[in-house]
Amino acid sequence: MSGDRVGIVLVSHSAALADAVAELARGLAGGGDLAPVAAAGGLPDGGLGTSSELIAAAAKAVDAGAGVALLVDLGSAVLTVKALLAEGDELPAGARLVDAPFVEGAVAALVTASAGGDLDAVATAASEAYDYRKV
Repeated sequence: MSGDRVGIVLVSHSAALADAVAELARGLAGGGDLAPVAAAGGLPDGGLGTSSELIAAAAKAVDAGAGVALLVDLGSAVLTVKALLAEGDELPAGARLVDAPFVEGAVAALVTASAGGDLDAVATAASEAYDYRKV
């Protein structure tokens, strides 16, 4: 693997939520030299929803050549990302929708990507966050 790290895009129906989860993940990942992470929340006019344009722009912004992990909050965000992946030319090569809880998965993905994990390791770490028990 080169020095490039996996980029992470957090897709939410809410810009505020996507931004807050990105900020939380950065803070909990320990600071320092973190992998690139971008929020793609809401619609361009600030409303609630998902925007393929915002998602594609965020993915391009974090793409360093090692792949891009896309984590989503709810149903139509999944559909929007799947449609972008199916189109094949809107997202960077190596972009992947990751099945993971939004908050815990974002933290696990960023920690793993920042440590130099490849896209498979980042996706696995994020997905394993489903197993985090709270009680």
